[in-house]
Amino acid sequence: MRVLVIGCGYVGQSLAFQLARQGHQVFGLSRSPVDTPELTAAGITLLSGDLTQPADLARLPGPFDWVVNCVSSTHGGAEDYQRVYFEGTRNLLAWLAPQPPKKFVYTSSTGVYGQDDGSLLTETAPAEPPSPTGQILRATEQLLLEAARLHGFPAVILRVAGIYGPGRGYFFKQFLSGEARMEGAGERHLNMIHRDDVVGAIIAALWQGQPGEIYHACDDEPVPQIEFFRWLAGQLGRDLPPAIAPDAALSRKRGVSNKRISNARLKTDLNYRCQYPTFREGYAAEIAAHQLQKPG
Repeated sequence: MRVLVIGCGYVGQSLAFQLARQGHQVFGLSRSPVDTPELTAAGITLLSGDLTQPADLARLPGPFDWVVNCVSSTHGGAEDYQRVYFEGTRNLLAWLAPQPPKKFVYTSSTGVYGQDDGSLLTETAPAEPPSPTGQILRATEQLLLEAARLHGFPAVILRVAGIYGPGRGYFFKQFLSGEARMEGAGERHLNMIHRDDVVGAIIAALWQGQPGEIYHACDDEPVPQIEFFRWLAGQLGRDLPPAIAPDAALSRKRGVSNKRISNARLKTDLNYRCQYPTFREGYAAEIAAHQLQKPG
């Protein structure tokens, strides 16, 4: 396949490498691409362009069989989300309309859910995010679903949980630095997925995802915050982080929720099983790397 990966960052670059290893012709689009010997050796063609600029898209060497939009917001605020996710996706739809790909995969987020009762959520659960950024992600999903419904655009949406992996993992880094804090009794659930499994889920969606459908990309075990920190504490021989009283106003602003994301459709419909079914397998390598860095 001739594949365009939009956003060659933490996930996109790993995806490009994997697709190239499988024999596909891969193009990677970034605002400021940085070529490396590894990319060149893999045969990946790096393209410079900003999906928020229609003129940049018009210069790309299409058409493409597969397109994956896994771009990330640079600053993280609502204005940037609106520009990068919603307006960028609208530009992509207009650019691809004359020659649609066979499959288009968009990586959304489980942050579109606002449930705070610890309930187990499938893809049909109400998605009513409380935060402005979550609302923009949901609006972007709806833009793609409407294009699929009205125009037959082959959009598949992956709602991705919290990504961790080599060099990345918010709560893990907070724990190592001593800055981690447990919210109340630590009952809020964390939903996670290893970077390599995000890549695997995207490729599964390219092959088997149905246009107009939504799939969760997360591992097998949503875990209460306290259980995650207990495991880390046991592995690293440290104390649990101190508890703080939850700040309801701040939680609403940040879109903090408490839910358990089901990955049943990932297994049954996309036929994908996570390489790292829980955070324990996924963080083993990160803990080993951390131990090697310790003096003495």
